[in-house]
Amino acid sequence: MRRGRTDDDATVIVASVADPERFAIIYDRYAVAIHRYLTRRLGGQVADDLVGETFLAAFRRRAGYDGRRVEALPWLYGIATNVVAQHRREEVRAYRLSQVVPQPGDDSGHDERVSADVTAAAQRDRLIAALAGLSPGDRDVLLLVAQEELRYEQVAAALDIPVGTVRSRLHRARVSIRAALGGTNPMNVVEEEVIPWMS
Repeated sequence: MRRGRTDDDATVIVASVADPERFAIIYDRYAVAIHRYLTRRLGGQVADDLVGETFLAAFRRRAGYDGRRVEALPWLYGIATNVVAQHRREEVRAYRLSQVVPQPGDDSGHDERVSADVTAAAQRDRLIAALAGLSPGDRDVLLLVAQEELRYEQVAAALDIPVGTVRSRLHRARVSIRAALGGTNPMNVVEEEVIPWMS
């Protein structure tokens, strides 16, 4: 007789103010999506810890949840994005470390494979550097659209900004990344690459 499975998110969150155990329904619905987002932004080990931190922050803020927002996922992405922002310093430190650690060599004489690996590594390094050069707001919008496949309205709700700002930030980020990648579509590269250090 657990009605939480059919109740919309807003109903569950509002009810969880009086009955805190109901908030577990929100965790069950969205923990996988938030974990995936945090893994893409911060790497798997950090994401494991920060999923709990994200949902704890959401639980603490549940009394202020806007009941007109039927879907809670954009709200959770916004909280997760703030959690990512708190770890920017660690991400930058990890990025710098990645730049000084040499890539493993290939002594087996497979020139084509070595060439492909070097090309892929160079593309990844250019992408990481280009993402690092974006403003945090532009980077957040780009990654929410490209990796999490959120609609503009969902990104606006997640980051608490107007849809027009989402559009302008995304355009600015795409232009900057495309230039850094020599004309390659940044959305395709961001979707395909694993970017563990960027925020």
